[in-house]
Amino acid sequence: MAVDSSARRQPTFTKVDQLRPGTHGHNLVIKVVDSKMIVQRGRGEGGRQMRIAECLVGDETGIIVFTARNDQVDVMKPGATIELRNAKIDMFKGSMRLAVDRWGIVKAAESPAEFTVKEDNNLSLIEFELMTVVE
Repeated sequence: MAVDSSARRQPTFTKVDQLRPGTHGHNLVIKVVDSKMIVQRGRGEGGRQMRIAECLVGDETGIIVFTARNDQVDVMKPGATIELRNAKIDMFKGSMRLAVDRWGIVKAAESPAEFTVKEDNNLSLIEFELMTVVE
């Protein structure tokens, strides 16, 4: 059964200020504000190298920390416009981090974004606490 590529559903893009803890399946167009290498380790001769970078990314509604892994690190250059598909929100020490696992896509956008990043609304600075409610 062949599927016509033109019949695929177009992705709906969300904004950074709409992200919430524990959610997944987000499609975003963001700009990279800053990128900082956290871990860079080799796995012996011929082994793969593990790289992790924390990147500050955002759009016209706010910014958030994105955790880039391995090949994603090469794409996340400051000033670049990036398309994220199937992104998820991970919690790290009570704050939100945006991440894309193996089921998602991180790629450079075809054209640069027309917006300026709103840097005074950092969603990663908001601390969340898990509470259980007894009824």
